[in-house]
Amino acid sequence: MKHKSVYDVDLNGKRVLLRVDYNVPINSLGEVVDDTRILASIPTLNYLLKESAIVIICSHLGRPNGNRVKSLSMETILPVLRSYLNNRNVKFTQDCYGDNVTDLISCMKRKELLMLENTRFWSGETNNESSMAKSLADLADIFVNDAFGVAHRSHASTVGVARYLPSVAGLLLSKELQYLERVVTNPEYPFVVILGGAKILDKIVVVERLIEQADCVLVGGAMANTFMKASGIEVSESLVENGAIGIAAQLLERAGDKLILPKDVIVADDMKVGAKKRCITVEHGVDVGYRIVDVGPETVKLFEKYISDAKMILWNGPMGAFEISDFACGTNDIARSVAYSEAVSIVGGGDSASAVHQSGYASRISHVSTGGGAALEFLSGNILPAVEVLDQM
Repeated sequence: MKHKSVYDVDLNGKRVLLRVDYNVPINSLGEVVDDTRILASIPTLNYLLKESAIVIICSHLGRPNGNRVKSLSMETILPVLRSYLNNRNVKFTQDCYGDNVTDLISCMKRKELLMLENTRFWSGETNNESSMAKSLADLADIFVNDAFGVAHRSHASTVGVARYLPSVAGLLLSKELQYLERVVTNPEYPFVVILGGAKILDKIVVVERLIEQADCVLVGGAMANTFMKASGIEVSESLVENGAIGIAAQLLERAGDKLILPKDVIVADDMKVGAKKRCITVEHGVDVGYRIVDVGPETVKLFEKYISDAKMILWNGPMGAFEISDFACGTNDIARSVAYSEAVSIVGGGDSASAVHQSGYASRISHVSTGGGAALEFLSGNILPAVEVLDQM
């Protein structure tokens, strides 16, 4: 099912409500720590401006639960957004809809931008209340959804508003769907999947589908700990999803040789820089007082053999506790291997995206998704609510 995009509608002089995903990490000083999602929205913004639209930007930030939280105001985002728009002025309002916003928009000219306040300051957002959706729709002539990161959420600003306006995909949303649809419907072989992170239960449907679809599934991170424990290997104090051990055992039996686990791992006596660490073979088991924090060099070499032969690679989840520099080597090495492969490479959002950006190889990846949960939902075969309501070709 093909949906209309910004390329399929007349935008000249039109009031465009643009839903983006600026839910980015903010530090204690009120500064944006990772601006990946902001940068990803710029092609759509530039296109709307080129087409002489009046652009009304809306997004959520954090989980204010229907309350005004100063530290989660969209005003925090403005300096970064303006810098990516060559210091173009972006107006701001502390409201999300209502007479004040309507008056502001009535005075706007073509190629001007307005940022609305955090949509989640209003409880009607997450409840997908029709009154809020209609109020947002009244601000514009066209709705453009470019917020893939929340495409799996049925909220007023993602789903509700589309029921009242012509609704099309932005360039980022279109790109996300294009790459992920290739994985689901037309993967290139050899197709290699790399899975990491902590939880199997959250990804069980995806894991089952990918085991059937892929030539091999390389497993690292805390997810590998659970599989190793299910295999009878001693993992001591390593992070394990105990509720998933039975499922892990079943997956191991079903996958056979397709599921590739680490041969060696890095263990440490604490989760901090400077902790005592060493490399052990998996068969040795983890000694008391230690925990697995990364994959080892032999595992990296093993994984790299599969990666170098691949025509398509899907990576979701880091290989270890990459956020601690002493334990980031495995994730960085795999990122380099994926980046320099000749395969079409797709990295899931969330921690996977953060890890690849931290490694410095993100620019060489075919596509780094901006939505972890949304990507998993899509790869599970589920219809994304915010995509389903877009106008069809």
